[in-house]
Amino acid sequence: MPYFIYKITSGSTGAIKALECIDKYDEFRQAKSFIRERRAELGHDSRVAIKMVFANDELEAEQRLREPRHAPILREWEK
Repeated sequence: MPYFIYKITSGSTGAIKALECIDKYDEFRQAKSFIRERRAELGHDSRVAIKMVFANDELEAEQRLREPRHAPILREWEK
Protein backbone atom coordinates (compact mmCIF):
# COMPACT_ATOMS: atom_id res chain seq x y z
CA MET A 1 0.00 0.00 0.00
CA PRO A 2 1.35 3.42 -0.89
CA TYR A 3 1.63 6.56 1.22
CA PHE A 4 -0.53 9.37 -0.14
CA ILE A 5 0.44 12.99 0.49
CA TYR A 6 -2.44 15.46 0.70
CA LYS A 7 -2.67 19.22 0.84
CA ILE A 8 -5.63 20.09 3.06
CA THR A 9 -7.16 23.55 2.95
CA SER A 10 -9.40 24.47 5.85
CA GLY A 11 -12.07 27.15 6.01
CA SER A 12 -12.42 29.89 8.58
CA THR A 13 -14.34 27.55 10.92
CA GLY A 14 -11.60 24.92 10.79
CA ALA A 15 -13.63 22.45 8.73
CA ILE A 16 -11.92 20.74 5.80
CA LYS A 17 -12.63 22.72 2.65
CA ALA A 18 -10.55 20.96 0.00
CA LEU A 19 -8.34 17.89 -0.31
CA GLU A 20 -5.70 17.76 -3.02
CA CYS A 21 -3.53 14.71 -3.60
CA ILE A 22 -0.03 16.03 -4.18
CA ASP A 23 1.96 12.82 -4.56
CA LYS A 24 2.26 9.19 -3.49
CA TYR A 25 5.24 7.13 -2.40
CA ASP A 26 5.86 3.45 -1.83
CA GLU A 27 8.48 4.06 0.86
CA PHE A 28 7.89 5.82 4.18
CA ARG A 29 11.25 7.62 4.28
CA GLN A 30 10.72 9.29 0.92
CA ALA A 31 7.21 10.38 1.89
CA LYS A 32 8.41 11.72 5.23
CA SER A 33 11.20 13.81 3.69
CA PHE A 34 8.78 15.19 1.07
CA ILE A 35 6.35 16.23 3.82
CA ARG A 36 9.07 17.92 5.84
CA GLU A 37 10.13 19.98 2.82
CA ARG A 38 6.56 21.08 2.05
CA ARG A 39 5.77 21.93 5.68
CA ALA A 40 8.94 24.04 5.88
CA GLU A 41 7.69 26.08 2.92
CA LEU A 42 4.38 26.84 4.68
CA GLY A 43 4.03 29.37 7.45
CA HIS A 44 2.74 28.49 10.91
CA ASP A 45 -0.35 30.66 10.46
CA SER A 46 -1.31 29.06 7.15
CA ARG A 47 -4.71 27.45 6.61
CA VAL A 48 -3.02 24.73 4.58
CA ALA A 49 -1.89 21.45 6.14
CA ILE A 50 0.17 18.67 4.60
CA LYS A 51 -0.71 15.15 5.74
CA MET A 52 0.33 11.62 4.87
CA VAL A 53 -2.11 8.69 4.73
CA PHE A 54 -1.38 4.98 4.32
CA ALA A 55 -4.17 3.51 2.16
CA ASN A 56 -4.97 1.17 -0.71
CA ASP A 57 -6.11 3.93 -3.08
CA GLU A 58 -6.97 7.64 -3.23
CA LEU A 59 -10.63 7.08 -2.36
CA GLU A 60 -9.76 5.26 0.87
CA ALA A 61 -7.16 7.91 1.73
CA GLU A 62 -9.70 10.73 1.33
CA GLN A 63 -12.25 8.85 3.44
CA ARG A 64 -9.68 8.44 6.22
CA LEU A 65 -8.82 12.13 6.12
CA ARG A 66 -12.47 13.20 6.26
CA GLU A 67 -13.57 10.95 9.11
CA PRO A 68 -13.68 12.74 12.47
CA ARG A 69 -11.03 11.88 15.01
CA HIS A 70 -12.17 11.85 18.59
CA ALA A 71 -10.01 12.82 21.53
CA PRO A 72 -8.73 9.83 23.51
CA ILE A 73 -10.53 8.97 26.71
CA LEU A 74 -8.35 9.60 29.74
CA ARG A 75 -8.53 7.01 32.48
CA GLU A 76 -8.44 8.06 36.14
CA TRP A 77 -4.80 6.99 36.54
CA GLU A 78 -3.73 8.92 33.43
CA LYS A 79 -4.85 12.32 34.74
